[in-house]
Formats: sequence, C-alpha cells, structure tokens
Amino acid sequence: MKPMGRDFYDRPADAVAKDLLGKYLVHDRDAKVRIGKIVETEAYLGSHDLASHSSKKKTRRTEVMFGPSGFAYVYLVYGMHHLLNVVTGPGENASAVLIRALEPVKNLEDRTRGPGLVCRAMNIDKSVNGLDLTGSRLYIAAGPETGDFNIAEKPRIGVGYAGSWAQEPLRFFISASPYVSKLK
Repeated sequence: MKPMGRDFYDRPADAVAKDLLGKYLVHDRDAKVRIGKIVETEAYLGSHDLASHSSKKKTRRTEVMFGPSGFAYVYLVYGMHHLLNVVTGPGENASAVLIRALEPVKNLEDRTRGPGLVCRAMNIDKSVNGLDLTGSRLYIAAGPETGDFNIAEKPRIGVGYAGSWAQEPLRFFISASPYVSKLK
C-alpha cells in the first residue's frame, strides 16, 4: 500500500473527512503492521470553528495544526485516551480531521468503535504527534475497494461547548458499516 500524497490532505477538512472514508490507516510499529479501514471521521474547520482546538490560538499542544497539511495531530484526552487527527489545508489553515472508527483489517484484536479505541488498537500514542503521514511508519492509503458506499452526515460528538458549531453536520461515516461508533 502506498501513502496518500500531501495534495490529498491540502484541502478543506470537510472534503478530506469524506474522502478518508474507505481508506486504510496503516501503522508499522514494533515489527507489527496494523491496518484498519476508516469508517467514521469528524472535520474541524480551523480557528473560526469553536469546536476545534485551533480556536483557542496556537499552543504547544496544537502547534502541529498550524503547520502544513498531512501530519498527525495526537493528543491525550481525559488523561487516558489518545486521539488521532489528520492535519488538513488548504495551506496552514489549522484544520484537522479526527479518525473516529475503523473496520479491523489486519492485526487489530481490540475494539475500534470510537477515537480512543482506534488509537489503543492501532498502538498510536503521543510519540507519533507531528509525524508526516506521507512517510512509511504511520500513513493512510487507498484500499482495493472502489469507495462505492453511502456517506451519512451528522453533528459531531462531545462538542456541546461549541455553541452553534456543535450542531454542524461535520461527522461523516459509512452508513452501512457496523463499526461506526454511534449512529445518532
């Protein structure tokens, strides 16, 4: 499998979020390659999006979001769950896409229905924060399927603090997938 090129990521987050569906997340770590098919994502549109971490300005934690597209943004939530985001563009737009759920493909024995479970199953932690996703250690690749599926759009989960942004339909998932974290 070949990693997606930088131009794939250097587009608006909502477009990338939809196009990530059906792609394969690959992590080669500790002599074990883990692969999962992406079935659910959430788009965070940039500093004007009040649900996005970038809306709170650039910090040590969020600085990777303010850089070029195609890099991993990984952070710890609730002191126990790592979450993987893909930095998107265009340019240095401080936008990203959260990977919410995977369909297990190879070497995934744990649950993958939820962003914290995705990282646990894929052995992703803060050590890959800022990693270039066009490399060979952690990347996203096109799968063998044609991508012929229906995409559902719903509001994001857990962003009630973001006012009207909480109701924006920026969560995308393959509607027929049994691996989606929440159908609401």
